[in-house]
Amino acid sequence: MPSVNPIVQKAMYNIGRPVGVSLRNGQGVSGVLCNVQNDQIFLLQYLYASQFATFHYRINEIADILPYPSCQ
Repeated sequence: MPSVNPIVQKAMYNIGRPVGVSLRNGQGVSGVLCNVQNDQIFLLQYLYASQFATFHYRINEIADILPYPSCQ
């Protein structure tokens, strides 16, 4: 049985939740994780004013995915 990439596992678990995504190039992005498909994640990100857009990132570009913590 093939093992599942830990990034894919984290992504699947966090679908529909706000997450921070750490990219291998040192950048970070955040948004609501919408889907995982074809070795990509689809992340709904805020642009400006009342505009949002869905961006996609390849799994091999991602270093980690972290869910937003609860407010204290």
